[in-house]
Amino acid sequence: MHLEDEPAHVCFMESKNVMTIKILVVDDSAVDRLLIQQMLGEYQVETACDGLDAITKIEADPAICLVLLDINMPKMDGFQFLMLLKSDERYRKIRTIILSNYQELDNEIKGLKLGAVDYLRKPVQIDLLRARVAIYIELLRMQEAYEQKLQEQGLTFDVIFHQAPIGIAISQRRDASQGENDVLVDVNPLYEKITGRTKEEQARIGWENFTHPDDLEQDRENLKKLRAGEIRSYAMDKRYLKPDGSIVWVYMVVAPLTINTKNLFTHICLVQDITWRKEIEARLLESERSKSVLLSHLPGLAYRCKYDRDWTMLYVSSGCYPLTGYQPESLIQNKDLSYNDIISPEYRKLLWNQWKQILSEKIPFRQEYEIMTADGNRKWVLEIGEGIYNEKGEVEALEGIVIDISDRKQIENSLRYNNEHDPWTGLYNRSFLENLLAKDTEEPLKIKRAVISINLSSVQSLATTYGFHYTQEFIRNVVDVLLPHCNGLRQLFNTYENRFVFYVKDYKTKAELIRFCELIIHLLEPLLSSERINCGIGVVEIDSTNQWDANQLLKNLLIASERSLELRDRDLEICFYDADMEKHLIREAEVKHELGRIASEENDGGLFLQYQPILNLKTNRICGFEALARMRGEKLGLISPLEFIPIAEKTKLIIPVGKKIFIQATRFYRKLAAFNNITLNISINISVIQLLKNDFCRLIQNLMEEIQVRPEAICLEITESVFASDYEEINSILGQLKKIGFHIAIDDFGTGYSSLSRERELNVNCLKIDKEFIDSLMRMDPELTFVSDIVSMAHKVGHDVIAEGVEHEEQLQYLYRCGCDKVQGYLISRPLDEAAALNLVQKQAVDFNPIEEQLRSV
Repeated sequence: MHLEDEPAHVCFMESKNVMTIKILVVDDSAVDRLLIQQMLGEYQVETACDGLDAITKIEADPAICLVLLDINMPKMDGFQFLMLLKSDERYRKIRTIILSNYQELDNEIKGLKLGAVDYLRKPVQIDLLRARVAIYIELLRMQEAYEQKLQEQGLTFDVIFHQAPIGIAISQRRDASQGENDVLVDVNPLYEKITGRTKEEQARIGWENFTHPDDLEQDRENLKKLRAGEIRSYAMDKRYLKPDGSIVWVYMVVAPLTINTKNLFTHICLVQDITWRKEIEARLLESERSKSVLLSHLPGLAYRCKYDRDWTMLYVSSGCYPLTGYQPESLIQNKDLSYNDIISPEYRKLLWNQWKQILSEKIPFRQEYEIMTADGNRKWVLEIGEGIYNEKGEVEALEGIVIDISDRKQIENSLRYNNEHDPWTGLYNRSFLENLLAKDTEEPLKIKRAVISINLSSVQSLATTYGFHYTQEFIRNVVDVLLPHCNGLRQLFNTYENRFVFYVKDYKTKAELIRFCELIIHLLEPLLSSERINCGIGVVEIDSTNQWDANQLLKNLLIASERSLELRDRDLEICFYDADMEKHLIREAEVKHELGRIASEENDGGLFLQYQPILNLKTNRICGFEALARMRGEKLGLISPLEFIPIAEKTKLIIPVGKKIFIQATRFYRKLAAFNNITLNISINISVIQLLKNDFCRLIQNLMEEIQVRPEAICLEITESVFASDYEEINSILGQLKKIGFHIAIDDFGTGYSSLSRERELNVNCLKIDKEFIDSLMRMDPELTFVSDIVSMAHKVGHDVIAEGVEHEEQLQYLYRCGCDKVQGYLISRPLDEAAALNLVQKQAVDFNPIEEQLRSV
């Protein structure tokens, strides 16, 4: 069957049963869940945001048989989820496919060992996903059909033997020569459970070896009489010895079992666990002796009372005084006060109704409530009791105990507080906020509600500089500033480390919400500016479309606050989560998908290069090209490198994509090398993620040997800002690359980490002056800019200089006068496709006139 021919849901069709298969997608990314759900539109697909949510969905819907599982999730990650499935027999039919990211081989292996049947790497390709799902659905269909056929055979015996509420063992004695030794034929699960031994273990050691020695002789004698036909059956109480040394009491009945076989004797043994009954009997024997000891040590009182509104006491133990502060005799027959007077008023009606209900059902009573002691204090107590009935079934009295549980209640309150609060700030935590949001959804949405995130994740940098305690004190100061602005309609929560949320109710307009956010900014600005800490303010307005999923709501809030941190229009930016942001996230997911497709396919997919010429000002001729990456997506069309390069770096896909860029550029150079009388080079941009990858130098050297291109023909461009991550390590790697033969250039020089004072230390050959400096030549007097200073300083330390972004003749003339070596920009040429670039070089190869006119024609 083709996927296109599948119905909207998949069923196992048999003559008697129909089983529906559902697919569960488990991923903490709402965008990824949506994309996969769309890819599998022909199936019934459920979604879950983490492992705990997934278990809840599986327990609620037995039709879920196939799980697509992300590994990295909050609360319960993918590995914990797999271990839970593996440990529970209920989930044995569920098949799991892992969704892993690029270069997570260890996670894939670990997942398969934990029971996953397959894995798919993100970004998921739709054809591959559909093919894998179709295979496992067909396997599940075949398995179900086979199991149903087996189930139809032997059903009656299974029900009787395996589901009987007593233990059953069947033994056979094959001939007289075997004496008293029997062959164990079968035992049911309950018999194994009662004895604590498997069928195989029992067969190996024999029943006599786990029968208690004190019961063995009587059991042997009874069995001997049964075999001899002296008795038709026998029953006895006996003890089995479990492997751990414990004893289980059973009531055992043994009788012959008539089976049409050649065996001389077959008998069946039925056992019922009566350990509890024996324990009760033993306790009854000791009850009278220990009653006085028990009551004297009871942390409370024992009583017998009438069933009336005053709970008139007929008997009260001596524990009454330590518990209530009243002597027992003061409560007998309500002498000084009734027990009802001691019960806190708010619980009196509750207790009467509870007793009334349990007495009608004749079940034990158990209730926690508060009492008022003689000195006016409150105590929490637990009452356990039951009704005493006469022969007519009428209530004669009530008996029970009342125990002091104040200490336990204090511990419970402490645990509840710790579970609901952040220990350092004392604020309610994320768990409490989620419960509160869920509770508020139960009521109609009559007032406006919103959540405001204060994202201080960059505070972590303080810990590196000043230590943990300094950071904690800073957070405490932030809370002290914000707390005075909490009220009945605004509540502050600490949802995660260095992140806070205001839950705002009953505001009138969005403008009012913005004013409150601006107040937060105003309050925090002095603290943040003194420590040079960035802050993101994210806002999500709650409406009927998003109120039902608190986890997704808070996830959207985090996204909005993270987006606020990325904006640079002002120090603190308020960012509302809206449809545009959601579109942005979906677009980003689509770009990730395109990058993943490029990384995983053998061809380059939508990845291609353009080449911008570099002009040597001394010779007035093209001396090389800079390779510029471009991408065209199947859905999005042409995508700017300013958009897809940061995403590639964030997802680490820049490593395989960067390798393809390098291969395309060097193959282009091979074509340039065909023009023997021209010496050109190719500049290729390298990401810091590529640079810091293990064995990068060896890998790139092997690649050059494979393509057969000399390293001296390649210039590797490194953005100046990469030195901010690890100056010493990066400079060392650049030194190794220079030693191999590569030319090294610093791109966008003057905007990042390095400075002219450190230029001599850098293992580079060339500086590329950033376009911002070149643009300044048109806005101000060129002699007042730093351009000539950068050129002069670079030459003094032996570095070449390339000016980027040259668009005007005046810029070109000034750069020529101040001694700049090379230039590139729209004045020279826009980036060219490969054919146009080769055509340009070919013209230069045959025409030795100045290149200017040729460039103009291009």
